[in-house]
Amino acid sequence: MVKSYALYINGEWTKTEEELEVLNKYTQEPYAKVAKASEKEVDMAIEAAHKAYKREKIAPYDRYKILKKVSELLQENKEELAKNITLEAGKPLKQARTEIDRATQTFELSAEEAKRIHGEGVPVEAAPGSENRMAFTIKVPVGVVGAISPFNFPINLVSHKIAPAIAAGNAVVLKPASKTPISAIKLAELFEKAGLPKGFFNVVVGSGSTVGNQMMEDPRINLYTFTGSAKVGLMLKQNTGLNKLVLELGNNSPVIIDKEADIKAAAQNVAAKSYAFAGQVCISVQRIYVHEDIRDEFQDQFIQSIKELKVGDPNDPDTDVGPMISEDEAKRAEEWMEEAKQAGAEVVFGGEREGALLQPTILTNVNNDMKVVCEEMFAPVVNLIPFTDMTECIQEVNQSQYGLQGGIFTQNIDTAFYAARNVEVGGLMINDSSQYRVDLMPYGGVKGSGWGKEGPKYTIEDMTEERLIVMNLQNK
Repeated sequence: MVKSYALYINGEWTKTEEELEVLNKYTQEPYAKVAKASEKEVDMAIEAAHKAYKREKIAPYDRYKILKKVSELLQENKEELAKNITLEAGKPLKQARTEIDRATQTFELSAEEAKRIHGEGVPVEAAPGSENRMAFTIKVPVGVVGAISPFNFPINLVSHKIAPAIAAGNAVVLKPASKTPISAIKLAELFEKAGLPKGFFNVVVGSGSTVGNQMMEDPRINLYTFTGSAKVGLMLKQNTGLNKLVLELGNNSPVIIDKEADIKAAAQNVAAKSYAFAGQVCISVQRIYVHEDIRDEFQDQFIQSIKELKVGDPNDPDTDVGPMISEDEAKRAEEWMEEAKQAGAEVVFGGEREGALLQPTILTNVNNDMKVVCEEMFAPVVNLIPFTDMTECIQEVNQSQYGLQGGIFTQNIDTAFYAARNVEVGGLMINDSSQYRVDLMPYGGVKGSGWGKEGPKYTIEDMTEERLIVMNLQNK
């Protein structure tokens, strides 16, 4: 049965005349329907958030209790929420379960941080003429947060936007990805159970060109947090005036396999991290730079590790690689590979597509001008690129327009620290792939990968404003 879901606006479930169809990404059959927001509903949601923020301030400890309760509810409803992610996103069930565990952590971390927001003393009395003054700063919420989230982590990336925003005392309007909106609606149900006051969390569903653009142009929104393409991120930057932004954008993650690496361990790690959720993760491995001395051995070990991955139905708890988010995206990846092959690239493993299911693929003989290398592939496709000199390799790595995360495998500490100082990324993983992430760490990129940080402690810094308080003491 295809179930219908309403929007969540001002603490009420709101139906609309139009509905969006949500597909089961493995069968491509309708799974659910969700109300589609018009300009009217978007305006209602923004006004609800604006009025809620002006109407009442939620005390820090109350924010803690609400967020902690949502964290607990996520675990209580883990299996249902994970199965929903598998249906609407096509994410393998075991990876969907891990996503719920991570979201639980994200909410718990945010709950704790709600009790730790503070300013600092400022020694203004040290300035001549200010001997009778004292000063300190306080952190205040920015107001209304406009959050736009992607399809690939429909619970946890939403959590990384919503939980810190609420922890900081803000109200939120969320536009989830149209392909995976049900997870966000189920999260709204948990907030309702946890007792969040009306208006502090609102969910509107629709296309970026309508809902997203309307949010972008609304002066009642004080901060935008967006995860998605660099193109859309740039548009947000150019059209949101002086409003604050947290942008987590594209990437084409590099991983370097040094000649002194543990080859088998590196191959197993990179195989798992390259193809998880069909490569549709911002920090999925895309460019593998392998030292020429170990190239053949690594390639053999890498292929063997890929063969051990189970590809197919994401509802099977043993599946490692499921379908891409849509058949159109799988066709797009296939077209990029064909274009690369026409320019001299070679497929040494995989490459076959059936509907939205694209087999894990390895390309060789690639160059930096090919889309499969220089753009964000966002598919289960990696490139093996040989090198002989580490300095030249890192220079080539840094030619990318992106810089979110990268990795290097080496047993040489000097090489590891040289890479740490010179690879232009927001985070470098040593003896791990680019896809390593835990939810308490600062996560964000440089260059075209955006700015600002995710990770509750760090996001709250962006989602609050520092206010200086100066006291002129009358008693001398």
